[in-house]
Amino acid sequence: MALRHRIPVRIRHYWKLLATCAAVLVAFTVVFSTVRVAPLVTSASDDGRDEVTENIEGTEDLFDATAGHSIKLTFREADFQSVLDKLWEEDEKEYLEADLTIDGVAVPSVGIRLKGNSTLGQLTRDGESRPRGTGPGGQGGPGGQGGPGGPPGGFPQMPADGAAPDAAGGDQPGAPGGGMFGGGGRGGFGAGLKAEEPETLPWLIRFDEFVEGRRYQGHREIAVRVAGMGGGKTVMNEAVSLNVLAAAGETVQRYAYTSFTVNDRPTTARLIVEHPDEQFADRLGGHGVLYKSLATGSFTDKGDDPTDYVEDFKQITKKGSQDLQPVIDLIRWVNGSSDAEFDKHLGDRVDVATFARYVAAQNLLINFDDMAGPGRNYYLWYDLATKKFSVIGWDYNLTLTGSAEQDPHQTVSMGGGRMPEGFQPPEGFQPPGGGDGAGRGRGGFGGNKLKERFLAGSAFKKTYDDAYRKLYQQTFGNGTALKALDSALTVLGTVDGYDRTAGATEAEQLRTLIRQRTAFLTKNLTSTSG
Repeated sequence: MALRHRIPVRIRHYWKLLATCAAVLVAFTVVFSTVRVAPLVTSASDDGRDEVTENIEGTEDLFDATAGHSIKLTFREADFQSVLDKLWEEDEKEYLEADLTIDGVAVPSVGIRLKGNSTLGQLTRDGESRPRGTGPGGQGGPGGQGGPGGPPGGFPQMPADGAAPDAAGGDQPGAPGGGMFGGGGRGGFGAGLKAEEPETLPWLIRFDEFVEGRRYQGHREIAVRVAGMGGGKTVMNEAVSLNVLAAAGETVQRYAYTSFTVNDRPTTARLIVEHPDEQFADRLGGHGVLYKSLATGSFTDKGDDPTDYVEDFKQITKKGSQDLQPVIDLIRWVNGSSDAEFDKHLGDRVDVATFARYVAAQNLLINFDDMAGPGRNYYLWYDLATKKFSVIGWDYNLTLTGSAEQDPHQTVSMGGGRMPEGFQPPEGFQPPGGGDGAGRGRGGFGGNKLKERFLAGSAFKKTYDDAYRKLYQQTFGNGTALKALDSALTVLGTVDGYDRTAGATEAEQLRTLIRQRTAFLTKNLTSTSG
């Protein structure tokens, strides 16, 4: 996708013809040559940045989280249907041209596309799921994988209103063990997305898709987060998580609440989140490379050919001067080193202190979809000066949805086939793709060898425990989490389209879980201190 944006817009519209020519060339290469082709670094000085020709300043800081914002999208219905056709028939997410207004500032001809993987598995169109979906007729739906009359598999469905079904371990909402993943009952993978309601869908807005070199306040993209998926209609769990992590000094994306209107549809209140790009990398120090982990990835050793890792990581910055080789070297070393070598030399390749804080934060926030979860939600930052990696969290919409009594040393994520504590799967339930959930790569629950090995031994236990206690005090112990919830509620009250009834219920559930989490960790960390 990033390489495509180095080609003029008009030429990009002929990508199918170019792709055909490329396929023919590859065929000739395979038939007439045995030489392996690998990506090359083309420049030792180019930082890979695309030229910015227009930066729209706007009237208000888009990611000022203390104020409500306004976003309006207008597009042709016929174009939207064509995009849906592509998704249904070819499982491809194409960009749709739309006119955008942000806080009263008109931004014509932006690109928008549907965003997500398991999230879009719930999408229906005229009541029908796409073949790879999880609704009626699809994976998890009647006659589909995991559904009535079909083979088991897929995630359990949740009611659209976020109520916790008995099969999901339903206790009192917000109590330990209640809800889909053991706490809160605020909606899960079955949030019920409908193509007929575009104002509720997850979107990625790209400012330079149809107008080359354009940015909005320096941003190339922003993400419009989906409701449901653990956060109910308000996604307060993600806002609270981003708030407390930022307050603790962790590297996170900026966010804000906004009214969101699509064509002449009803206005809804949505959470928008900064999408990591060059500007985000600059906040990390600038002299490094940002890589995005892909949902199709596995963090397994696939050899030394960079082309074998295209479904694992995507390079975000410095595409002209750097490549994927440092990530490949890390993956191969983590998977192939002995325990003694791992314990002794991890610090040569990974910033152990920041990694300990990352892992601790995921447990504190009960995030089962982190780097070891089914979505592989994280970025890698490679510092070119120290030659070390840091892990950057991403996509916190499934935080604060598990058991409030999640132990600091127990695995939270689905990684390695382990469901979150408190989750009681319905009869016949299997992880996506079938099997026992221990599978790596596409279709499994995930898992990540780096995180697993870091937590498995005793070498890094003190580093992790120290990081955990400090982060706990900065997030739960000092009341920051509850203050963040109150702040989110205050802002939401000013946003058009906010459902006050649902918001009040979801806020009370989240408040209960935060208090229970605080009480449990206060007792747990006190009894294990020293």
